[in-house]
Amino acid sequence: MRIFLLGATGSIGTAVLRELLSAGHHVTALCRSDTAAKAVSDQGAAVQRGDMRQPEEWSEALKGQDVVIHAAITFDDEMVAADRIVVDTILSAADCRSTPLRVVYTGGCWLYGDTQGRIATEDDGFAPLPAFSAMLDHAHLLMNAPALATATLHPAMVYHEEGGVFDGMLADIKANRPVEIWGSRDIRWPLIHRTDLAIAYRLLAERPDLTGHFNAVAQTGVTIGEIAATLSRAHHHDGRQTCLPRMAVLAREGHWAEGPMLDQRLSSARLMQATGWSPRYNTLEQTFPPV
Repeated sequence: MRIFLLGATGSIGTAVLRELLSAGHHVTALCRSDTAAKAVSDQGAAVQRGDMRQPEEWSEALKGQDVVIHAAITFDDEMVAADRIVVDTILSAADCRSTPLRVVYTGGCWLYGDTQGRIATEDDGFAPLPAFSAMLDHAHLLMNAPALATATLHPAMVYHEEGGVFDGMLADIKANRPVEIWGSRDIRWPLIHRTDLAIAYRLLAERPDLTGHFNAVAQTGVTIGEIAATLSRAHHHDGRQTCLPRMAVLAREGHWAEGPMLDQRLSSARLMQATGWSPRYNTLEQTFPPV
Protein backbone atom coordinates (compact mmCIF):
# COMPACT_ATOMS: atom_id res chain seq x y z
CA MET A 1 0.00 0.00 0.00
CA ARG A 2 1.04 3.59 -0.58
CA ILE A 3 0.88 5.36 2.77
CA PHE A 4 1.38 9.05 3.57
CA LEU A 5 2.60 9.51 7.14
CA LEU A 6 2.51 12.73 9.15
CA GLY A 7 4.64 12.73 12.30
CA ALA A 8 7.15 10.16 11.07
CA THR A 9 9.99 11.33 13.33
CA GLY A 10 7.95 11.89 16.48
CA SER A 11 7.88 9.62 19.49
CA ILE A 12 5.03 7.55 18.03
CA GLY A 13 5.68 8.08 14.35
CA THR A 14 9.22 6.74 14.56
CA ALA A 15 7.86 3.32 15.46
CA VAL A 16 4.97 3.56 12.99
CA LEU A 17 7.36 4.28 10.12
CA ARG A 18 9.54 1.32 11.07
CA GLU A 19 6.54 -1.00 11.30
CA LEU A 20 5.07 0.07 7.96
CA LEU A 21 8.36 -0.35 6.13
CA SER A 22 9.03 -3.75 7.68
CA ALA A 23 5.61 -4.87 6.40
CA GLY A 24 6.57 -3.88 2.86
CA HIS A 25 4.45 -0.75 2.46
CA HIS A 26 5.60 2.22 0.40
CA VAL A 27 5.72 5.15 2.81
CA THR A 28 5.99 8.85 2.05
CA ALA A 29 6.75 10.89 5.16
CA LEU A 30 6.23 14.61 5.64
CA CYS A 31 9.51 16.13 6.87
CA ARG A 32 10.07 19.71 7.92
CA SER A 33 13.84 19.63 8.55
CA ASP A 34 16.95 18.21 6.91
CA THR A 35 17.54 16.05 9.97
CA ALA A 36 14.06 14.53 9.75
CA ALA A 37 14.40 13.98 6.01
CA LYS A 38 17.69 12.12 6.44
CA ALA A 39 16.27 9.95 9.24
CA VAL A 40 13.34 8.99 7.02
CA SER A 41 15.27 8.42 3.82
CA ASP A 42 17.94 6.35 5.59
CA GLN A 43 15.20 3.87 6.47
CA GLY A 44 14.00 3.61 2.89
CA ALA A 45 10.93 5.86 2.96
CA ALA A 46 10.20 8.62 0.46
CA VAL A 47 10.49 12.19 1.70
CA GLN A 48 7.97 14.96 1.16
CA ARG A 49 9.42 18.23 2.43
CA GLY A 50 7.01 20.62 4.10
CA ASP A 51 5.34 21.88 7.25
CA MET A 52 1.98 20.44 8.31
CA ARG A 53 0.78 24.02 8.78
CA GLN A 54 1.59 24.87 5.14
CA PRO A 55 -0.51 22.42 3.08
CA GLU A 56 0.41 24.03 -0.22
CA GLU A 57 3.82 22.42 0.30
CA TRP A 58 2.51 18.84 0.54
CA SER A 59 -1.13 18.50 -0.47
CA GLU A 60 -0.25 17.35 -3.99
CA ALA A 61 1.64 14.41 -2.48
CA LEU A 62 -1.66 12.96 -1.24
CA LYS A 63 -2.65 12.12 -4.80
CA GLY A 64 -2.14 8.45 -5.50
CA GLN A 65 -1.91 7.49 -1.83
CA ASP A 66 -4.01 4.62 -0.48
CA VAL A 67 -3.78 5.67 3.16
CA VAL A 68 -3.04 8.75 5.23
CA ILE A 69 -1.87 8.26 8.82
CA HIS A 70 -1.98 11.42 10.90
CA ALA A 71 0.28 10.96 13.93
CA ALA A 72 1.61 14.52 14.20
CA ILE A 73 0.88 17.03 16.93
CA THR A 74 2.60 20.30 17.80
CA PHE A 75 1.73 20.58 21.55
CA ASP A 76 1.89 24.37 21.37
CA ASP A 77 -0.54 27.28 21.14
CA GLU A 78 -1.10 26.46 17.46
CA MET A 79 -1.95 22.80 18.12
CA VAL A 80 -5.66 22.96 17.32
CA ALA A 81 -5.24 25.26 14.32
CA ALA A 82 -2.45 23.12 12.87
CA ASP A 83 -4.50 19.96 13.27
CA ARG A 84 -7.51 21.53 11.58
CA ILE A 85 -5.32 22.52 8.63
CA VAL A 86 -4.30 18.88 8.20
CA VAL A 87 -7.90 17.68 8.51
CA ASP A 88 -9.15 20.19 5.93
CA THR A 89 -6.33 19.24 3.55
CA ILE A 90 -7.22 15.55 3.80
CA LEU A 91 -10.90 16.31 3.22
CA SER A 92 -10.06 18.35 0.12
CA ALA A 93 -7.77 15.67 -1.28
CA ALA A 94 -10.46 13.01 -0.90
CA ASP A 95 -12.98 15.01 -2.94
CA CYS A 96 -10.95 14.35 -6.08
CA ARG A 97 -10.89 10.55 -5.70
CA SER A 98 -13.03 7.84 -7.27
CA THR A 99 -12.65 5.61 -4.21
CA PRO A 100 -12.61 6.57 -0.51
CA LEU A 101 -9.26 7.52 0.98
CA ARG A 102 -8.30 5.47 4.03
CA VAL A 103 -7.41 7.67 7.01
CA VAL A 104 -6.07 6.67 10.41
CA TYR A 105 -6.42 9.66 12.70
CA THR A 106 -4.88 9.92 16.17
CA GLY A 107 -7.15 10.80 19.06
CA GLY A 108 -5.92 9.94 22.55
CA CYS A 109 -6.91 8.55 25.93
CA TRP A 110 -7.35 12.04 27.40
CA LEU A 111 -10.46 12.46 25.24
CA TYR A 112 -12.24 10.10 27.64
CA GLY A 113 -11.65 12.30 30.68
CA ASP A 114 -11.56 10.71 34.13
CA THR A 115 -13.16 7.26 33.79
CA GLN A 116 -14.32 7.24 37.45
CA GLY A 117 -12.77 3.86 38.15
CA ARG A 118 -14.55 2.01 35.36
CA ILE A 119 -12.84 0.40 32.39
CA ALA A 120 -13.99 2.61 29.54
CA THR A 121 -14.75 1.37 26.04
CA GLU A 122 -15.41 3.19 22.80
CA ASP A 123 -19.15 2.93 23.48
CA ASP A 124 -18.97 4.89 26.73
CA GLY A 125 -18.67 8.28 25.09
CA PHE A 126 -16.10 11.01 25.57
CA ALA A 127 -15.46 13.80 28.07
CA PRO A 128 -12.42 15.54 26.58
CA LEU A 129 -10.27 18.06 28.34
CA PRO A 130 -11.05 21.54 26.95
CA ALA A 131 -7.58 21.89 25.46
CA PHE A 132 -8.10 18.74 23.38
CA SER A 133 -11.84 18.80 22.67
CA ALA A 134 -11.30 20.13 19.14
CA MET A 135 -9.44 16.91 18.29
CA LEU A 136 -12.64 14.99 18.87
CA ASP A 137 -14.47 17.40 16.56
CA HIS A 138 -11.79 16.86 13.94
CA ALA A 139 -12.09 13.09 14.27
CA HIS A 140 -15.83 13.30 13.67
CA LEU A 141 -15.33 15.51 10.61
CA LEU A 142 -13.10 12.84 9.11
CA MET A 143 -15.29 9.91 10.15
CA ASN A 144 -18.44 11.55 8.75
CA ALA A 145 -16.93 12.41 5.37
CA PRO A 146 -18.33 10.09 2.67
CA ALA A 147 -15.13 10.40 0.61
CA LEU A 148 -13.08 8.96 3.47
CA ALA A 149 -12.89 5.66 5.33
CA THR A 150 -11.63 6.80 8.72
CA ALA A 151 -10.57 5.02 11.88
CA THR A 152 -9.65 7.11 14.91
CA LEU A 153 -7.06 5.40 17.07
CA HIS A 154 -6.91 6.36 20.75
CA PRO A 155 -3.53 5.37 22.20
CA ALA A 156 -3.09 4.84 25.91
CA MET A 157 -0.12 6.59 27.54
CA VAL A 158 2.78 5.69 25.24
CA TYR A 159 6.19 4.63 26.54
CA HIS A 160 9.36 3.03 25.22
CA GLU A 161 12.85 2.18 26.41
CA GLU A 162 14.05 5.78 26.25
CA GLY A 163 11.03 7.22 28.00
CA GLY A 164 8.03 8.55 26.13
CA VAL A 165 5.45 9.43 28.77
CA PHE A 166 8.02 8.42 31.39
CA ASP A 167 10.55 11.10 30.34
CA GLY A 168 10.12 13.20 33.48
CA MET A 169 10.35 10.26 35.87
CA LEU A 170 13.46 8.91 34.17
CA ALA A 171 15.09 12.35 34.26
CA ASP A 172 14.55 12.44 38.04
CA ILE A 173 15.96 8.95 38.42
CA LYS A 174 19.05 9.70 36.36
CA ALA A 175 19.65 12.85 38.42
CA ASN A 176 19.18 10.84 41.64
CA ARG A 177 16.26 13.02 42.68
CA PRO A 178 13.00 11.83 44.19
CA VAL A 179 10.62 10.87 41.38
CA GLU A 180 8.08 13.67 41.05
CA ILE A 181 4.48 12.47 40.85
CA TRP A 182 1.68 14.78 39.82
CA GLY A 183 -1.54 14.87 41.79
CA SER A 184 -1.59 11.48 43.51
CA ARG A 185 0.32 8.22 43.53
CA ASP A 186 -3.02 6.42 43.07
CA ILE A 187 -3.83 7.96 39.69
CA ARG A 188 -3.99 5.19 37.08
CA TRP A 189 -2.59 5.42 33.58
CA PRO A 190 -3.57 3.04 30.76
CA LEU A 191 -0.29 2.09 29.09
CA ILE A 192 1.02 0.91 25.73
CA HIS A 193 4.53 0.35 24.39
CA ARG A 194 5.06 2.26 21.17
CA THR A 195 6.05 -0.92 19.29
CA ASP A 196 2.64 -2.42 20.05
CA LEU A 197 0.97 0.85 19.11
CA ALA A 198 2.77 0.91 15.77
CA ILE A 199 1.36 -2.51 14.95
CA ALA A 200 -2.13 -1.22 15.73
CA TYR A 201 -1.63 1.65 13.27
CA ARG A 202 -0.49 -0.75 10.57
CA LEU A 203 -3.38 -3.16 11.10
CA LEU A 204 -5.94 -0.36 10.86
CA ALA A 205 -4.22 1.10 7.80
CA GLU A 206 -4.56 -2.27 6.10
CA ARG A 207 -8.28 -2.60 6.93
CA PRO A 208 -10.24 0.23 5.31
CA ASP A 209 -13.44 -1.63 6.16
CA LEU A 210 -12.89 -0.83 9.85
CA THR A 211 -14.13 2.65 10.73
CA GLY A 212 -14.96 4.46 13.95
CA HIS A 213 -13.13 4.66 17.27
CA PHE A 214 -10.53 2.14 18.46
CA ASN A 215 -8.58 2.16 21.73
CA ALA A 216 -5.01 0.83 21.79
CA VAL A 217 -4.21 -0.32 25.33
CA ALA A 218 -1.92 -3.02 26.69
CA GLN A 219 -2.30 -2.41 30.44
CA THR A 220 -5.75 -1.25 31.48
CA GLY A 221 -4.56 1.02 34.29
CA VAL A 222 -1.38 1.15 36.38
CA THR A 223 -0.92 3.58 39.27
CA ILE A 224 1.69 6.29 38.88
CA GLY A 225 3.25 5.22 42.15
CA GLU A 226 3.70 1.70 40.84
CA ILE A 227 5.16 2.99 37.57
CA ALA A 228 7.69 5.14 39.43
CA ALA A 229 8.67 2.21 41.65
CA THR A 230 9.20 -0.06 38.64
CA LEU A 231 11.39 2.51 36.89
CA SER A 232 13.39 3.02 40.08
CA ARG A 233 14.06 -0.70 40.48
CA ALA A 234 15.26 -0.87 36.89
CA HIS A 235 17.79 1.97 37.31
CA HIS A 236 19.42 1.45 40.74
CA HIS A 237 17.33 4.27 42.18
CA ASP A 238 16.46 4.32 45.86
CA GLY A 239 12.74 4.60 45.14
CA ARG A 240 12.15 8.03 46.69
CA GLN A 241 9.01 9.79 45.44
CA THR A 242 7.57 13.23 45.98
CA CYS A 243 3.99 14.22 45.20
CA LEU A 244 3.26 17.66 43.75
CA PRO A 245 -0.33 18.80 44.47
CA ARG A 246 -2.64 19.25 41.51
CA MET A 247 -2.94 23.04 41.74
CA ALA A 248 0.82 23.42 42.01
CA VAL A 249 1.24 21.29 38.88
CA LEU A 250 -1.23 23.41 36.91
CA ALA A 251 0.35 26.66 38.10
CA ARG A 252 3.76 25.48 36.93
CA GLU A 253 2.92 23.52 33.79
CA GLY A 254 -0.30 25.02 32.45
CA HIS A 255 -3.67 23.55 31.51
CA TRP A 256 -2.31 20.67 29.43
CA ALA A 257 -1.09 19.04 32.67
CA GLU A 258 -4.69 18.07 33.45
CA GLY A 259 -4.13 15.10 31.14
CA PRO A 260 -1.54 13.19 33.17
CA MET A 261 -3.62 13.76 36.31
CA LEU A 262 -6.69 11.96 34.93
CA ASP A 263 -7.43 8.65 36.61
CA GLN A 264 -8.17 6.32 33.70
CA ARG A 265 -8.78 2.69 32.86
CA LEU A 266 -9.39 1.73 29.23
CA SER A 267 -10.18 -1.40 27.22
CA SER A 268 -8.87 -2.32 23.77
CA ALA A 269 -11.22 -5.27 23.25
CA ARG A 270 -12.71 -3.75 20.08
CA LEU A 271 -9.32 -3.40 18.40
CA MET A 272 -8.34 -6.93 19.40
CA GLN A 273 -11.57 -8.48 18.12
CA ALA A 274 -11.56 -6.52 14.86
CA THR A 275 -7.93 -6.98 13.85
CA GLY A 276 -6.44 -9.78 15.95
CA TRP A 277 -4.07 -7.27 17.53
CA SER A 278 -2.45 -8.54 20.70
CA PRO A 279 0.18 -6.51 22.61
CA ARG A 280 3.59 -8.03 23.16
CA TYR A 281 4.40 -5.79 26.12
CA ASN A 282 1.90 -6.60 28.86
CA THR A 283 3.99 -5.57 31.87
CA LEU A 284 6.41 -2.71 32.48
CA GLU A 285 9.01 -5.20 33.69
CA GLN A 286 9.39 -6.49 30.13
CA THR A 287 10.85 -3.11 29.16
CA PHE A 288 12.27 -2.11 32.55
CA PRO A 289 13.41 -5.29 34.32
CA PRO A 290 14.63 -4.94 37.91
CA VAL A 291 18.39 -4.93 38.48
